[in-house]
Amino acid sequence: MKNLRYTLLTVVLLVATVVSASAQTKTATVDMKKLFNGYYKTKLAQASLESRKTELRKEIKDMADGLDKAQADYKDLLAQASDPAISADERDKRKQATADKAKEINNSKAAIDQFQRQAEAQLADQSQRMSTDIVGEIQKAVAGKAKAGGYSLVLNNASTEIVVFAGTDTDITADVLGQLNAGAPIDVTAPAATGVPLNISTNL
Repeated sequence: MKNLRYTLLTVVLLVATVVSASAQTKTATVDMKKLFNGYYKTKLAQASLESRKTELRKEIKDMADGLDKAQADYKDLLAQASDPAISADERDKRKQATADKAKEINNSKAAIDQFQRQAEAQLADQSQRMSTDIVGEIQKAVAGKAKAGGYSLVLNNASTEIVVFAGTDTDITADVLGQLNAGAPIDVTAPAATGVPLNISTNL
C-alpha cells in the first residue's frame, strides 16, 4: 500500500511538471505541405521545370528521329551489299558502308541513353535546389510569424508522427501563406494541392 501511494505521488509530480512546462511553452502548428504547395514560388518553379522538360523531350525526340533514319539507311545498305547485279568490289564497299552505319547506330543509341541520364540528373538537381530554397523561405516566414505571435515552438501538423493533437486556434498556416504570397506575380487563388511531397516532380 505504501509503494502504491509512492507510485501515485510520483505520477502526479510528473504530470504536474509536464503541465507546467506546457504552460510556459506557447505552441503553434503549420501544415508544411499546404504552405509548400500553395506558395507561388513553388508554382513558378514547377512551371520552369516543365518548360525545361519540354525542351529536353524535344531534343531526345530529334535524336531518336535521327536514329530511326540511320536504321532505315542501314537496311538499305544491307540490301545493296547483297545485290548480285553489282561487282564484287562494289559489294565490298557497300558492306563496309553497312558496317560503318551499324557503328554509327550503336554510337547514337549510347548517346541518347547518356543524354537522357544526364537530363534526368540535371532536372533532379534543379528540383532539389529549388525545393531546398523554397522550404528555407517558408521556414523563415514561419519563424517570423511565430516570433511575432509569441510562439516558442511550431509543429508541423502535416506529419502525424509529430503532432498528436492540435487545436485550430494555434494553426498559423493561413497567416504564413498570406505573407509568402503577398505581391505574387501569378494567380494563387486556386486551391493548394494535397498529398504532394515537399519536392517538385522531375519525371521525363
